[in-house]
Amino acid sequence: MVCLKDPLVQKICEFYEKISMLDSLKPSKDVDTLFTQLVFTCMPPYPIDVTKLCKKIQEIRSKLIRLCGEAEGLLEKHYSSILGSFDNPLGHLDIFPYYSNYLKLSLLEFNILNQHSKGVPNRVAFVGSGPLPLTSIVLASYHMTSTTFHNYDIDSSANSMASSLVKSHPDLSKRMIFHTTDIMNVTSALKDYDVVFLAALVGMHKDEKVRIVEHLNKHMAPGALLMLRSAHSARAFLYPVVDPCDLRGFEVLSVFHPTDEVINSVIIARKSPFSMHSSIDQGFGPLMLCSICAEIQVFNPLSQMNMIEELAAEKHHS
Repeated sequence: MVCLKDPLVQKICEFYEKISMLDSLKPSKDVDTLFTQLVFTCMPPYPIDVTKLCKKIQEIRSKLIRLCGEAEGLLEKHYSSILGSFDNPLGHLDIFPYYSNYLKLSLLEFNILNQHSKGVPNRVAFVGSGPLPLTSIVLASYHMTSTTFHNYDIDSSANSMASSLVKSHPDLSKRMIFHTTDIMNVTSALKDYDVVFLAALVGMHKDEKVRIVEHLNKHMAPGALLMLRSAHSARAFLYPVVDPCDLRGFEVLSVFHPTDEVINSVIIARKSPFSMHSSIDQGFGPLMLCSICAEIQVFNPLSQMNMIEELAAEKHHS
């Protein structure tokens, strides 16, 4: 059982105490400093399994993830507002302090997608796009230059801010569409997408994430791809963890755990040609996923190899 005796856990708990005492999580010197220090503390590979944390630390982790999510949302709103004041917002994206991380993460996700897709997708959905939809913008601008992106967010103000960033762009204004709705209310439209991206902070608790994945499985087209963001090792104090074995009805294709400044792990899965309920009834779903999970456990999450190099190596051997 991992508990307060662990030096990393002690340090993270200290950050939690300081962050939870802040009057506001809006961008400021104190907020930025604390979260930057927290991220750098959680970044290095560390042999910790958050599923084995004691109950007290599990509760602190859950609260910390929510605080991180709130702070991230406020940070994105802050910079989206600044970018929206420019005549050409997309020409100034590099003012966002984590823009380079999004460039690397988007490239990683595109390379992973390329390995498991027959071609560049025509229609993509991004669930939880937020006020600063950098993943959609970067993918649409540099990697999927003919793809239409449907961005879903439950917050109307976030969508309003996001759409204002692309409305003056002659190309992206036509290929970036914004929907204000809970993804759980979207049904038949999900069959239209070749790929669905699920943001890390959509479904903060495991039960929520599982319900969303079940909903996507029910309504996505057979053979469509699901891209999820997760977290591993100490980075799981920053973002929720997606257990590949919880992706019932999907064939898990790859799981990647970056070891650089890209914080999120990336999971890609394909919607099974069987319906989730019929495959489970016949015994196919759980068996397929258990075998996949067993393979994933062989992957060494503490490898220092750059993730792009791992992608290249896997492609070479396939």
